[in-house]
Amino acid sequence: MKLPITDQFLWDIYNIASKAGNAFDFKSINMANYLPGVQNPVFKKYRSDRDKAKFAKLIYYLKTNNYIQVKDLQGKKAIILTKEGFSKALKASFAMEGKKKRKDGKWTMLIFDMPSKNRQRRTLMRSILQNLGYKMFQQSVWITPYDVSDKTESYLQIYSLDKYVKIFLIEEI
Repeated sequence: MKLPITDQFLWDIYNIASKAGNAFDFKSINMANYLPGVQNPVFKKYRSDRDKAKFAKLIYYLKTNNYIQVKDLQGKKAIILTKEGFSKALKASFAMEGKKKRKDGKWTMLIFDMPSKNRQRRTLMRSILQNLGYKMFQQSVWITPYDVSDKTESYLQIYSLDKYVKIFLIEEI
């Protein structure tokens, strides 16, 4: 499945940031992966100017949609992935990888109990679970046959939702 250029870019930023922390140098990004063009030396200057314009447009789009922040860190320009950008990158990764059912036939069950004053967090929790392929079994009980335990834990920790959740591995329903 081919991802939109912004999703692919965010996914690459996520991969780099997960290895190097939350900030990295612009040189870490190979724009050849994102911009089309003939690999002919005659077009080098044209591609260079065009690539810079497209890259600037892409960065502007990502900044205005609050997916990234560009900051000066120790005298160098760095891209910092925001929570929205991280979420978009993870969604893109799910679209790329697809959902794989567990080979052992077991299901994952997630139960959460969140105070009613945390309405936004409950909405976020439901959105995360739906994106991961969970289906509602009861009001705050969700199940999935897919192998998404690691991603579930990652999301829960990023958004500090893990204190409200219990996760079980179910052999039979």
